[in-house]
Amino acid sequence: MPEARPSLAGRTVLMSGGSRGIGLAIALRAARDGAHVALLAKTDTPDPRLPGTVHTAARQIEEAGGKALAVVGDVREESDVRRAVEAAAERFGGIDIVVNNASAIALANPGELPLKRYDLMMDVNVRGTFLLSSLTLPYLRTSAHAQVLTLSPPLNPDPRWLRDHAPYTVSKYGMTMLTLGLAEQHSGQAFSANCLWPATTIVTAATTNMRGAEEALRVSRTPQIMADAAYEILTRPAGDTTGRCLVDEEVLREAGVSDFDQYRGDPGADVPLRQDIFL
Repeated sequence: MPEARPSLAGRTVLMSGGSRGIGLAIALRAARDGAHVALLAKTDTPDPRLPGTVHTAARQIEEAGGKALAVVGDVREESDVRRAVEAAAERFGGIDIVVNNASAIALANPGELPLKRYDLMMDVNVRGTFLLSSLTLPYLRTSAHAQVLTLSPPLNPDPRWLRDHAPYTVSKYGMTMLTLGLAEQHSGQAFSANCLWPATTIVTAATTNMRGAEEALRVSRTPQIMADAAYEILTRPAGDTTGRCLVDEEVLREAGVSDFDQYRGDPGADVPLRQDIFL
């Protein structure tokens, strides 16, 4: 008898952000299995520049076959994160998976980057990852499927990342180091903590509003590649794969995927894809 395919059915995912883009794609992939997905996000009301709120995301999760909980809050605020953790655990009976998805970006250097933007990146990226991971630990440690997945890059000492955007690099590497620390802290246990990063640029609603959006679409992939890679990681037994900085394309190749054209933002484009930063 063939081995049953792993599933996220009945497992509870708590994600920061997720109103749109990569986070929402990951949430919807989990929902197709019948997962329970709680989203902590600030997007309570529609933004004319960007589609989607935490409420519309919750509806899409339900329509995809999952159960959803929308929590309006800020991942930087301890009280908001604690409220989301407690609400998810109460509604669904525990927490199995944490996805540190929320992130802020500003690609400017010291002397150019306003302090307010620097503080925002550090607070959302590093503080947010620390808060959500820390406050969910009591629930993760009692789960048979404990997984932490952080959307942050491999640690790459190439100085060009410091030359080009040191503040953003510091914030993203902070997310990675916290996650690798969690993995080491729970080494030998049924507990996984990994990072995931795209091999190429990803086209989202945010990028379609930027100058050069048409070209970005031609050289980028859709969020679905990150969702499928995240699914492959999160369906592995807890503790089997941990303490790793994974890249979406490599994860999917290992899982047997060979058709990557399905993920192109413009399937008809005959141009090389653009490699993402930090790789």
